[in-house]
Amino acid sequence: MIALYTVYSLQRSLEAISMLVTQQPVFRQFWYPVILFEALKSGPQSFELLGEPLVLWLDGDSHPAAARDRCCHRTAKLSLGCVDQGHIQCPYHGWQFDATGACVQVPQLDAEKAIPANYRVPAYRCTERYGYVWVCLEEPIADIPAIDETASSDYRLIHEFYEPWQTAGLRVMENELDLAHPTFVHTTTFGSEEHPVPDSLEIEDTDYGIRVRGLLGVVNPEQQQKNLKMDAGGTVRTLEMDWFMPFTIKLKIIYPNGLEHIVVNTMTPISDRASQMVQFCVRNDTEADTPAQDVIAFDRAVTLEDKRILESTDYDVPLSPSQEEHMFTDRPGVMIRKKVAALLKQHGEVEQTRDTQAGMSHKPINHSVSAVSRR
Repeated sequence: MIALYTVYSLQRSLEAISMLVTQQPVFRQFWYPVILFEALKSGPQSFELLGEPLVLWLDGDSHPAAARDRCCHRTAKLSLGCVDQGHIQCPYHGWQFDATGACVQVPQLDAEKAIPANYRVPAYRCTERYGYVWVCLEEPIADIPAIDETASSDYRLIHEFYEPWQTAGLRVMENELDLAHPTFVHTTTFGSEEHPVPDSLEIEDTDYGIRVRGLLGVVNPEQQQKNLKMDAGGTVRTLEMDWFMPFTIKLKIIYPNGLEHIVVNTMTPISDRASQMVQFCVRNDTEADTPAQDVIAFDRAVTLEDKRILESTDYDVPLSPSQEEHMFTDRPGVMIRKKVAALLKQHGEVEQTRDTQAGMSHKPINHSVSAVSRR
């Protein structure tokens, strides 16, 4: 009985110092990609962002629009309706709303009568970037991450993956910067038993997040040899990695032959337990050099290896370094947690967890990075 109580108490203690993203209002002040722009050409679409149901459509100028996916009349889902001259039309009684959320058409009202001003639905900031529709639920405190290479004719952009993962965005952000996991996770793609840790690892604080530079030896399987135009069975990746707060990573891989493969991954938060994995890549080669389908095939194998592990982790990520054990290659992840904790404090927020949501007391957090130990 005592042993069971000890285990239970430890579990509750761990849960008490973790974070639920939907309960932190500040995350509503960032931009997230929610759907491919092309998808809106076939009609209105739905998406859940931070627990908020959205309807997305193209307005009269073919610009993306976003609003709450509930009609203010009888709560029917607007995403089940249609678009009429740039307005989203409710499937229940035909009410229409513009991109600002204002009701502009009520078929049951006389044409000469004004539509009441309270006939409206909440609308959200919405724009297109990199071929995706990005949404911000509140006044933004940061710009959409800048991927400068997309503006250069020397690079091409390849849309790769758009799918829900049952994991927290912070777990994926840390994973992208974790140069100690490839040996054990990416056993069929690029992980090398001879290089369980990076040859170098440097971390720089930035105004948008952090930048990490590293060198990592990897294997170069046959499929990748064709993609990279490199015959060697092994190579070295020079890595320039940028974390854009809160859930976007730009992973720039530079190979010895000058090829750059840039992975841009955003884990758009659907709920506390789930994230929409939105990934595209940018490369300084051409379709004639390496077909996009071959690039996608290799990256697909890599992401599935990550997905298997990450979906087994706890979605309630503890911001305090003392709640999980660490090694020196975890320093980027610990800095991410420290900066997220500082963000919450800056905006006057208390970290919301499974326990605080249940009405339990919240323990103070030690944000010291000294919890990270070297080998």
